Formats: sequence, C-alpha cells, structure tokens
Amino acid sequence: MDVTRVPVDTATRGPGGTTNTYLLGSDGAVLVDPAAQTGDLDDAVDAVSVGHIVVTHYHPDHVGAVAEYASTCDATLWARTGRTSAFEAATGVAPDRTFAPGDSIRTADGTVGIVDTPGHTQEHVALTWGRGAVVGDLAVAAGSVVVGAPDGDMRAYLTSLRRLRARGFGTLYPGHGPVIDDPEATLARLLDHRLDREESIRRAVVAGARTVEEVLDEAYEKDLTGVRDLARATTVCHLEKLAVEGDLNFDGARAEP
Repeated sequence: MDVTRVPVDTATRGPGGTTNTYLLGSDGAVLVDPAAQTGDLDDAVDAVSVGHIVVTHYHPDHVGAVAEYASTCDATLWARTGRTSAFEAATGVAPDRTFAPGDSIRTADGTVGIVDTPGHTQEHVALTWGRGAVVGDLAVAAGSVVVGAPDGDMRAYLTSLRRLRARGFGTLYPGHGPVIDDPEATLARLLDHRLDREESIRRAVVAGARTVEEVLDEAYEKDLTGVRDLARATTVCHLEKLAVEGDLNFDGARAEP
C-alpha cells in the first residue's frame, strides 16, 4: 500500500505544531484525518483518486477539513457506528456510511482494516494493512501522548498499546511527528512511561497528596510550564484507573490511599 504523509499546520500542541494527514493507496485511496485544507494537501489529493474519507478520532486538529474534502472529492465519508452524532458535531457534515472495529474498507490498492484503539478518546481507531498502521494519537515517535480527562481512559489506552504491539507492525504512521520505524521499541517505551507515571502518582497519594494539584506537584519532577493543564488531565485519568482497580479511592477531586 502506497502511503502519502502530508503534515498540515493546525492549532495542535503536538510535535511540530502540525497534524499528519495520510492518503492510503492511489486508486480509490483512503484520505485519513484531513486536518486542514492546504495547498500541499490539495496537491496530494489531486494526484490520486480519493474513494474514502476516514478519521481516527474526532478532535478538532484531526477533522478540520473533513467537510471541505467531502464536498470536493467523490468519496464515501465514514464514521464509527454509534457515534455519528458526535462525528457530525465535530465535522459539520453527516457521514455516508458507518464502520465498526473489525470492519474493513476495500480500495483498488488493497484492504484497510479498522482496529479499535480507544484511550486517547473513546471513539479512537487505527487503520491497518499488511505491516503498516495509521495510529492517530495512540503513539508518537518521541515524547508521550496526552490521555486526559474527560475524554481519555487510561485503562483503555494501555490495552490499545498492547493490542497494536501484539500485531507486530513494521511501521506506524502517527497523527503527529515523524513516521515510527521501530514500533516495538516505541510502544514498549510508551507503556513503560505510562506505568512509571502511574507508580509515581500512587506513591504521591501514599505520601499524603490528596487533591489533584497536590498529586500533580508530587508526581511530576519536571517543569510543567505551558503543559500543566495537559499533565493535570492525564493525572486525573491515572487516578481514575487506580480507583477502578482498587489501588486507591478517588472521587474526582480528592484521592485517598
């Protein structure tokens, strides 16, 4: 499957300030995450025949130009089953068809599978073929992914990382930053990072931190200037996970051992 990656400028806080839009194949190609309409993306779209438009999830920096390309391409617009209202609210346009995890989209160049990868958001999916996968905001080549309240689910996110790791992909195409050429190492690193952060949050509560802000100050040893809101949202997701698993009590505002 030929893959064209087009970074487009968006109001994202991801690596490089851009979101990656992808074209999978050339004849009946799948346009993935049209984040904004740009000259570069217009050129890439014009160079192929787009047959399908799909998004990995509904965050604004991934769906900003869905309506524009849906109106200019003779393509089928897809949304996840059961989440069409949220899709239309995010994109401003109703889908033509729906998919469920496990379904596939057929193009002249091959079949693209839909894999359930919730965690960053509830509706998040990856698009797969052979040993390649477009993974949206599941993974990045450097740094980590925000899994933040209220949309995020840390238990689901870790399961999604493990699910993709078990598939043994050769290349991952993330929503932000460069292509991931060593998925095994990257997915292992992201898992380790999240479990290490979880342990630091658990220790913070045991040591006496009670409010989310107290846990945040105790668990993070780095300067959070400019990203404190993201770290706070992620901390809440970790606390929710630990509470569900019975490691501590958390009512949304205060944590107790």
